[in-house]
Amino acid sequence: MMSRGATRVARSVIGHMGPRYFSGAAMGPHDTSLGKLFACGATGFLHGNPAKPSENVMVAWFGYGGIGSRQASTLALGDKKVEDEEEVKAVKSGAAGGATAAAGDGGNGNKEVVSYWGVEPPKVTKEDGSEWSWNCFRPWETYKADLTIDLEKKHVPVTFLDKFALWTVKTLRWPTDLFFQRRYGCRAMMLETVAAVPGMVGGMLLHCKSLRRFEHSGGWIKALLEEAENERMHLMTFMEVSKPRWYERALVFAVQGVFFNAYFLTYILSPKLAHRIVGYLEEEAIHSYTEFLKELDKGTIENVPAPAIAIDYWRMPPDSTLRDVVMVVRADEAHHRDVNHFASDIHYQGHELRKAPAPLGYH
Repeated sequence: MMSRGATRVARSVIGHMGPRYFSGAAMGPHDTSLGKLFACGATGFLHGNPAKPSENVMVAWFGYGGIGSRQASTLALGDKKVEDEEEVKAVKSGAAGGATAAAGDGGNGNKEVVSYWGVEPPKVTKEDGSEWSWNCFRPWETYKADLTIDLEKKHVPVTFLDKFALWTVKTLRWPTDLFFQRRYGCRAMMLETVAAVPGMVGGMLLHCKSLRRFEHSGGWIKALLEEAENERMHLMTFMEVSKPRWYERALVFAVQGVFFNAYFLTYILSPKLAHRIVGYLEEEAIHSYTEFLKELDKGTIENVPAPAIAIDYWRMPPDSTLRDVVMVVRADEAHHRDVNHFASDIHYQGHELRKAPAPLGYH
C-alpha cells in the first residue's frame, strides 16, 4: 500500500499532467468493451477531480506506432457503445469525403494536389473535347486580336507634363537600344517585363483608393489588371521563343525593381503623368515590334512556328508562325496605348477615372 505522502504526490502529479495528456470520459458501468482494459475506479482521480460514483472513467490510448503521450487521445463514451474499428472507419470515410484532387497538371507534369478542403478546379476542355493544357489562363480569357487598329496614331505632347513624359520614355529607350541592338527576341522579353508593371501598380492603387473612399472604380481596376495580365502573357510567349541568358535575367531583376518603385511614386504624385508615360511607352513598343517584323521579313530572324501557348491564347490557326505572334502582340500594344492616353486625358480634364466607363475587354 502507498503511504499518504506518496498518495498525495501521485494525486498532485496526475492533477497537473492530466489536462496535458489525458481526457476523461464518462462511461456507464455496463459499457465494458474497452473498460476492462482501461477503466479506473469510481473513486479515482482524473484532471484533479474525483469521478462521480455512478460512472467509470475510461482513458483510451490510440496505438499509433512511434507516437508517445503527446498523441494520446480519448474517446467519450456515453450510453452508446463505440468500437475502435468503427471509429477508424468513420475518420477514414470523412477524410476521403473531404479530400479532393486538383484535376489535370496544366501540361507541366505536376502531380495531382490533394486537398482536404474540397477545392476542386473545374475540368476544362477545348471545343474539340481535348483537355485544356494551361492553368495560367482559361478558354474564356482567350480572344482574337484586332489587327485593324491604327498603328500610326500618336499623341502630340502639348503640356509640360506631356513633354516630360515623352522625354522620359526616349531616355529609357537609349540604353535599351544600346544593350539589345537587333536581338529583338530578347528585347521583347525585356520590354514585356517592364510593360506588365504599370497596369498592376495602377490597379492596386485604384483598389486601395476604392476601399478608402467606399466608392466604385468605374471598372478601371479590372481594366488595368487586364492590361497587366495581357502583358505578362506576352512575356510567357516570348520566353518560349528566346531563352534569356543569366545576365539578362539579372538585368530584368534590377530594372523591374527600379521601375516598379519609380512608377509607384509617379502614380501617387500624378496619375495623369503616369498614364501618359505608359502611353508613350506603348508607342515605342509598337515601333520595336514593327522593326521586329522587318527583320523577320528579311530572314535575319528565323520565322519559327508559333508557341503553343500563343496559339491557344490568341485563338490562332495551328500553323501560325512567329511573325503572326508579333502581329497580334503589336496590336495589343496599340490598344494599351489608346487606353493609357485616354486615362491621362480624363485626368487632364479634371475628372477621376471612375467618371468614365473603363474599356473592359479592349485588347
